[in-house]
Amino acid sequence: MKNNLLYILFLLAGIQTYAQNEYPTKEQDTIMSEETLEEVIVTSASREIQKRSEVPGSISTLNAKALKETKAFGIDQLVNQVPGVFMSTSRVASNEQHFMAVRSPISTKALFLYLEDGLQIRPTSVFNHNALLEMNDVAYNRVEVLKGPASSIYGSESIGGSFNFITKSPSEDLSGSVGFQTNDLGLTRYEFEVSDSPSEQFGFYLGGQHVQRQDGPIEHSDYEKTAITFKTVYDITEKFNWTTVVDLVDYRSDMTGSLSEADYESGNFESDQTFTERDALAFRVRSTFNTQWNEQNKTSFNLIVRDNRMDQNPSYRIRQFRNQGQLTGFGSGEINSNQFRSYVGLVQHKVNMNFANSSLIVGATADYSPQEYMAESTNVIVDPETGRNIDFTINSGQYILNYEADIFNYAGFFQYEISPVNQVKVTAALRYDGFEYDYDNQVDGIVGVDDAVDNFNNLTPKLGVNYNFTSRSGVYANYSQGFTPPQVSTLYRNRNDLIGIKPSRYNNYEIGGYLSSSKFKVDAAIYVLDGQNTLITLRDLDDNFFNTNAGKTRSYGVEYGVTWSPIKELSITHNGSYAMHRYIDFFDRGVDFSDTDRETAPNLLGNSLITYRKNINTDLGFSVTAEHELVGEYNTSFEGQVENEDGTFGTATYDGHSVFNLRANVAYKGFELWGHALNVFDELYAARASFNRFRGENSFTVGNPRAFHVGMRYNF
Repeated sequence: MKNNLLYILFLLAGIQTYAQNEYPTKEQDTIMSEETLEEVIVTSASREIQKRSEVPGSISTLNAKALKETKAFGIDQLVNQVPGVFMSTSRVASNEQHFMAVRSPISTKALFLYLEDGLQIRPTSVFNHNALLEMNDVAYNRVEVLKGPASSIYGSESIGGSFNFITKSPSEDLSGSVGFQTNDLGLTRYEFEVSDSPSEQFGFYLGGQHVQRQDGPIEHSDYEKTAITFKTVYDITEKFNWTTVVDLVDYRSDMTGSLSEADYESGNFESDQTFTERDALAFRVRSTFNTQWNEQNKTSFNLIVRDNRMDQNPSYRIRQFRNQGQLTGFGSGEINSNQFRSYVGLVQHKVNMNFANSSLIVGATADYSPQEYMAESTNVIVDPETGRNIDFTINSGQYILNYEADIFNYAGFFQYEISPVNQVKVTAALRYDGFEYDYDNQVDGIVGVDDAVDNFNNLTPKLGVNYNFTSRSGVYANYSQGFTPPQVSTLYRNRNDLIGIKPSRYNNYEIGGYLSSSKFKVDAAIYVLDGQNTLITLRDLDDNFFNTNAGKTRSYGVEYGVTWSPIKELSITHNGSYAMHRYIDFFDRGVDFSDTDRETAPNLLGNSLITYRKNINTDLGFSVTAEHELVGEYNTSFEGQVENEDGTFGTATYDGHSVFNLRANVAYKGFELWGHALNVFDELYAARASFNRFRGENSFTVGNPRAFHVGMRYNF
């Protein structure tokens, strides 16, 4: 409670931090030196270089310096430093598999857009909440998080936030690194980088990693991942540039599943699973041609090819059979395979006008992604004494789904910016999206719905204004819309003659501001996000998951933070948010849950950092960071689902948690050595808690216990 009061006091100050940016390209270096106090340069808002003062939205940047100091062995350690962002993952059990919460409850829903260099890593309607495991964090120089709907430029699914991972550019001279990390959670990681520009016109970057984990604190939690990124930059002429990025990620992981309430509270981390797993192979190629026709006109041509496959024997689909509350020794589950290929074209043109410092961006995109999906049922053998799922057999040919779907998304968009006076920037954007799902059931008459062609379309506007008092302080306001069509597998798994999954639409209203000086940086955002036909997941009476639309939802809150540097060597940062997430209009099985709090939706999120960094001389330097992570209390069920001992009904809850971490880095010439002490006070906490309606109790994805992580790297 004391911690919560401290965070509320920070909330009343209404402040949010962003990290000072480092600029990896020559073009950005010429715009601004790192020594100046100008606002950061960002690309997330429009795929173009912009100053912070020109973006009418809440945007945060984790620069190369922040990435280097954090020495993260998981993307969650990075993005959870952003105000209002909670990437819910367990380094003990989840193995990079994750949930996300940004202006929304902790969920698996298609509310977040994951981008690499401003382009989607997956097609719309084939969203996977674990998509970040298909990325290579070794290769990233900067991470930008744009919160709130950005559908007017990026398209659908960018509702709660858009995560843009900017790849490293080739170095001018031959350079690289080799590194090794390990911890007592059973993880080891090897990584390497090499980069060079053998000529003034051509340069390349190659970076990769291999991660594996064995014999962790929780059973059935091994995993392996290999990821490689290759990037080339070819300046064909002074005005014509060609960039290509190739990504390959091979991933396999056990799926531990969640723990029962009794096992969680007693510290019994014996998993009920022995065979569930996820296997993913992701391949992406992106070629971008940038042409600077003259001082006013610039065009970007992008071609993308994706080839993904994910095979699962998922823990969340296993159901154990009971007779009068007792395990029978049998259960059911499924295996599934989801494969897609994508062929994408995107062209974007920007023209700078000589009228009122205005500019116009216009663009069009087409994404053709054929998908294959197959799910077969399994028979599960359960140990009735321990409740462990010990073996399974596949019911070959007993399909739950078996289809092919040709997914076509086409869109056109524009964004116009104008400064009627020097201190004011007005931004207006509009995008039209069309979707066609050509669904072909491969087992007609056996299971699934009839062949169908479904079409969805939407116009998505955005209007924003910036008023800048100086180059380092200003306020903004915006109205934006977001749109999410049904996911293909969700639509055809849940469709019947009475009900189908509808598109979700969102309206976002936001005001904010920022201020920076040599010692103090603040940023604030207040928002209201109204959803219609919000997609949610429920359990039926047989303990099976299914998706449906809630009528109306509303999320509203403030994202805040502050960075104070009283001396050059010391920085104190606090980031966080306070928000409410409510059902405005929602009925479930005839019960009215309108005007109630949504489940798995913490009000408070916070991250605080104290960092001391010192360069002893040109060869030797070090930094030490103390970190506090806060997740507030939240409901794990709807109102009225839990019967208390006195016969009344209440709400199942998770109490939240506070976790403290320590990090230390030492650099001597080309050598780096670092250590992390995670969860210093060994608090028992959950990365995510949810209510198991069938068991009548909470289930927990356990967070990491106290652990020690060390690493070393040689840079040349």
